[in-house]
Amino acid sequence: MFLLLALLIGVVAGLRAMTAPAAIAWGAALGWFDISQTPLAFMGYQWTPWIFTALAVIELITDQLPSTPSRKVPIQFATRIIVGALCGAVIGAASSLLFGGLIAGVIGAVIGTLGGAAARGKLAASFGQDRPAALIEDAVAVIGAFIIAWAV
Repeated sequence: MFLLLALLIGVVAGLRAMTAPAAIAWGAALGWFDISQTPLAFMGYQWTPWIFTALAVIELITDQLPSTPSRKVPIQFATRIIVGALCGAVIGAASSLLFGGLIAGVIGAVIGTLGGAAARGKLAASFGQDRPAALIEDAVAVIGAFIIAWAV
């Protein structure tokens, strides 16, 4: 179950890179799962959720701008893979499967990045504009991330 959750949080990281760590950091800080005795304990520190939340809000705003680069350009893609690995590793660490969670998070991030881009493109085409598709993707990422963090 933990590896599935790690894969799914990776998918969220592929959709919105900063939403996934914000939700995971809140889950750890609120005691939904315990990572205090792991190398990733910093994700549950007092200020970590606030920092990632600020970054997530900035990302949600900048994603609406037409000048925002594609998630498939190397720096964006790499960021999503790294964040997916981190979040997956945190979920894995909560069940002593740190490395397995890391790998699942990477796989999920690749799926989320490529699948999210394709799904958003199709939604945007059906709406005739990108904004409704972006808002739907935002909602899926935010709601999904917190459900996953709560389920850990």
